[in-house]
Amino acid sequence: MQGLNFWELAQRAPSHPAVIEPDGRVTSAGTLLRAANQLVHGLRARGFRRGDTLAVVLKNEVAMLELFMAAWQAGWYLTPINTHLTSHEIAYILEDCEARAVFCCDRTTDVTRKALALLGWTEQDCFATSDVPGLEAYAALKAGQPDDLPPERTAGATMTYTSGTAGQPKGVRRPLAPVPPERVGESFASFLGLFGITPGDDGVHLTTSPLYHTAVLNFCTNHLHFGHTVVLMDKWTPEGTLELIARHRVTTTHMVPTLFQRLLALPAEVKHRADVSSLRHVIHGAAPCPIEVKRGMLSWWGHVIYEYYAATEGGGTLATPEQWLAHPGTVGRAWPMSTLLVLRDDGSECGPGEVGTLYMRMGTHRFEYHKARQKTDSAWRGDFFTVGDAGCVDTEGFLYLRDRKSDFIISGGVNIYPAEIEMTLSCHPKVADAAILGVPDVEWGERIKAVIEPVPGVQPGPELAAELLSFCRERLASFKCPDSIDFTVALPRDPNGKLMKRKLRDS
Repeated sequence: MQGLNFWELAQRAPSHPAVIEPDGRVTSAGTLLRAANQLVHGLRARGFRRGDTLAVVLKNEVAMLELFMAAWQAGWYLTPINTHLTSHEIAYILEDCEARAVFCCDRTTDVTRKALALLGWTEQDCFATSDVPGLEAYAALKAGQPDDLPPERTAGATMTYTSGTAGQPKGVRRPLAPVPPERVGESFASFLGLFGITPGDDGVHLTTSPLYHTAVLNFCTNHLHFGHTVVLMDKWTPEGTLELIARHRVTTTHMVPTLFQRLLALPAEVKHRADVSSLRHVIHGAAPCPIEVKRGMLSWWGHVIYEYYAATEGGGTLATPEQWLAHPGTVGRAWPMSTLLVLRDDGSECGPGEVGTLYMRMGTHRFEYHKARQKTDSAWRGDFFTVGDAGCVDTEGFLYLRDRKSDFIISGGVNIYPAEIEMTLSCHPKVADAAILGVPDVEWGERIKAVIEPVPGVQPGPELAAELLSFCRERLASFKCPDSIDFTVALPRDPNGKLMKRKLRDS
């Protein structure tokens, strides 16, 4: 894979369209590289050194990718921050990651300024990509700086914070490799080869979700390393997705099951009219995908849908369309560089089909949770790490996820996996989204509660609850069926589709 990295490709083909922003503006590879170079020169002039951290609170815009390519060739850490967080949550991450500079956009200026005020920080190292009185313009940081490759280039890294659905988020930090950035870029780009994606200037990748998510940012930048054009979406809609796929002849995209469900809910005539013939690889992960939803997408878009399992900490597994059809519900087999291990609570290894805590190993890959030694130590067992997910592996090595161990419901001494029930309910035509919670019960320890978001136009109430309970009883063992059902207008999910159960419980 030598030579497959953005910095070398941009020098060989500077006019190649690298990024198409949501407003249609096109940035060439050469322009993107020059901007990244200027950022390195400009920040070094302000005292930035290897190992420093840049924090970004940005929407999907080219500045995000300029900063990524700058950090990754200057030996800096880049910390993307969720643009939907509150000022207190942003302040926590800024302080924890020890950010030397913060970058915000038009929609995050106010919340970022409030976060800085909470910390007692000055605004002199806060840069805005839009014109904001009192903040230094992002463009000024690059103005007058050389646009050639900076000296002493060395690989940087991304330090992403876990979602914080269960406790305070922690930064996943990896040691900086003392090698040229090109080598790390080539290593990351090779990941796309697992899916059968090939380099070349005919590739077009559609970024449907916010770039502050680990997988979204990785897939986007890996495609830049492959010499592909990246199309950025800002606010996702199913109709907008279909329009961009047809207009730009999109070849690859990365999605989550929630987006599949909303695409499938489009009127039949809209789906029939859509041109998705250019698609070669539609990759999904981040959340369990109901089997009927996956079948529906394969039937509509063809055998282009690949599933993987991984986490911010690492991964993982891969299921090709053919493998999934032969093993419905699987998230695939281990990557060539990965090993799976399923353990009981006593540390002994589970047999085929037996559910336990899932551990993974990725060669010599190591990470730590920044400033959280105890959490780091608890994640590792020798060379294997876990993020708390539960699952089982069959005799052919295919992994089936059951749930996060922290989300188990224990009712009458029986472990119950909410994800299985949620996937069943999501298959009902009147259900737009479903969540399963354990609620305290004196007799049973916990009872099962379902929280349902009905599809638009469906009336919630006792009749719908009875219909859904009957639906569950036909498909699940009685001890897995909900004891009660509540209804809500919208379940709290982050923009990448992850259900925020802590927020749901608090409400």
